[in-house]
Amino acid sequence: MKKYITDFTIVGKQVFSETYFSLTLKHPDRLPEIAAGQFVEVEVPGNKQVMLRRPISIHDVDVENNTLSLLVQVVGKGTRTLSMMSVGDKLNLVYPLGHGFSIEGNKVLLVGGGAGIAPLLHLSKCFASKGIRPTVLLGGRTEAMIPVRKEFEPYGDTFFATEDGSLGEKGMVTQHSKFTTDYDHIYTCGPTPMMKAVARHAMANNIECEVSLENMMACGIGACLCCVVDSDEGHKCVCKEGPVFNINKLKNWTK
Repeated sequence: MKKYITDFTIVGKQVFSETYFSLTLKHPDRLPEIAAGQFVEVEVPGNKQVMLRRPISIHDVDVENNTLSLLVQVVGKGTRTLSMMSVGDKLNLVYPLGHGFSIEGNKVLLVGGGAGIAPLLHLSKCFASKGIRPTVLLGGRTEAMIPVRKEFEPYGDTFFATEDGSLGEKGMVTQHSKFTTDYDHIYTCGPTPMMKAVARHAMANNIECEVSLENMMACGIGACLCCVVDSDEGHKCVCKEGPVFNINKLKNWTK
C-alpha cells in the first residue's frame, strides 16, 4: 500500500481528561484507503526536544469529509505537545503505515484496554459495513481510563469492565461475563499482559485471534529495527509487518 506525507489541518479536538484527548484531522484533498489497525507517524511541531515522529493508531476515518481521528494518551513530551495544539493548527503525517486487521468472522469480539481502544472504532465500523455487529468489550483501571464509549454503540454491542467497578462490571476485561467462547474471531489491542491473556483464551478454545502490538517504534517503515517481535518466520518489524499479527504467528504469546 502506498505511503503518503501530508499536512493535515486540525478541525476538531476533544479533551477527555488530563490523560486522553482526540484530534480530528482534515486532509487537504482526498484520503487514500485506510485499513482498520493501521497507524500514522506524527511530526511533533515546535518542540526541539522531540526529534522523532510519534506513532499513533488511527481511531476513526470519515471518507465523506476526508478526515481521520487520533485518540491519544499523554505519556511524554511528544504527546504532551500534541495535547496543546488547537483547531486550525497543521500536523504533518506519514500514513497509512503497517498492516491492519483481517475483518473476518461472523461472531466477533473486539477487546480493548486503555489506549488500545483507539483502533477498535474504525474496526467496528468496518464490520458494520459488512452487516456484522461485533461485541465490543472495553476495559480500564477506572471509568476515566475508557475515554470513548458512545461512539461504539451504533456499530457494536458495547460492554465495559473497570478494576474499581466505576463503569460496567468490576474486574479485568478477561473476567467480564461477555468474555466467553461464543466467538469465531477475537481482535484485541491494549496492554501486553491483557492481550496475552486474551490470546491464551483464544488458543485454548480454538478461536482465531489477532493482536495489535504496541512495541516502541521510531521510524515506522522497518528501517531502525527497534520494534522487532519474534515470530515463527523469524524477527518481524511491528511497524512494517504488523502492528497486527495472528497469535499463531507469534512465539511465546500463548504460554
